[in-house]
Amino acid sequence: MHDQGFLRKTPPMGIYETLYAFQSSFGKYMGGDGTHPWSQGYPLTTQLPNGPKMPVSVEIGHDDLKYPKAWGQPSLRKTIASYYNHYYGANIDFENVMIFAGGRPGLVAILTLLQQDIEVQIASTEYTPYYDMLRFAKSKYSVIESGLSNQFYPTISDYLEQGEASRKLVLLSNPCNPSGITRTDDALNDLVQQASYGKNGLLIDEAYELFHSPPVSAARFIDNIDDSNLFIAGAATKGLQSPGIRIGWVIASKSNIEILGNFSSFGMGGVSRPSQIYAEKLFSRDRTDLAVRAVPDYYDSQRERYAKGLESLNIELFSGDGGFYHWCRLPGTLNAQQFNEALFKHGAAILKGTDCDMRRMGDESTLNQFFRFSFGPLEKDSFESDIKIMENVLSNL
Repeated sequence: MHDQGFLRKTPPMGIYETLYAFQSSFGKYMGGDGTHPWSQGYPLTTQLPNGPKMPVSVEIGHDDLKYPKAWGQPSLRKTIASYYNHYYGANIDFENVMIFAGGRPGLVAILTLLQQDIEVQIASTEYTPYYDMLRFAKSKYSVIESGLSNQFYPTISDYLEQGEASRKLVLLSNPCNPSGITRTDDALNDLVQQASYGKNGLLIDEAYELFHSPPVSAARFIDNIDDSNLFIAGAATKGLQSPGIRIGWVIASKSNIEILGNFSSFGMGGVSRPSQIYAEKLFSRDRTDLAVRAVPDYYDSQRERYAKGLESLNIELFSGDGGFYHWCRLPGTLNAQQFNEALFKHGAAILKGTDCDMRRMGDESTLNQFFRFSFGPLEKDSFESDIKIMENVLSNL
């Protein structure tokens, strides 16, 4: 028997390691009855207070069973361009938009296709799978300090002045996953102007765009995207409350969209047409007019409520005002691995801070006492039991 298999061993994203460990300990899948999905990065998929109803069906004709366009169906691309033009005053058309099967495939495609001389600049505290994406794409990258010393907020010069390469791509989530820290107004405008032109590029992941009051997008600050190296990644996963349809998109210059479409022609083959039809319903103007108010309002109230509850347990918060996470530090010398193992017994789990460390330092990580708490999928009536479980666990550790 051969010792070496045909495929390179690839570990799962950090959150899945937690989910597998939880299932082994508790005997159920996280998210099922009797579990508390504080580790999970998904929103409620039901109607929010004052929010739009979720579509319950789509009509599919025989043409919709044909192959999709490599870069996405023109009607959905036009709808997404219209959304950004209407709400952010952007100046893009459908040829600046490409559809992917969720947000992550778009990010992976861009990193895989980067010119080899370009160095990715990434904060040390960031969205868990960025590390795996960079490793898989064999990208050159420089890790920028994002921790207690700068309150998890690297400056633009931190991003652009580190590293050895002359050409750089800044990669960041905004609002940030896991911290919720959000660049808005002049700060976001400065980032776009300084990082999107010439030798610099900006890949900004806006999965949590609607989870900030008001919603925020780099699209507001770009005059002519075709003259830029700006890439905006979005998805129906969070603000449009539909992670299961696996629809995401990338907004970029027409020349870069053409390259991504060429990649799709052999590497992806397009995206499910029925899913694209459903996504187009999500973008109807009467729905988005409600969503851009209801989503921030609901999650602002949840953010404030859980902040008070967590702080009452002597958990220190470093959270921003976006996303649906709290970025937390445990009291005393307790680390997140110990906390999680105790939570498993109560059907609960958090995401360890070390899984968000782009340096992947394990026990030596400066984030080993940090954890990400998600209130995204939580109903309002779960608050008291959530805080009670944490109180019981902390008092016994």
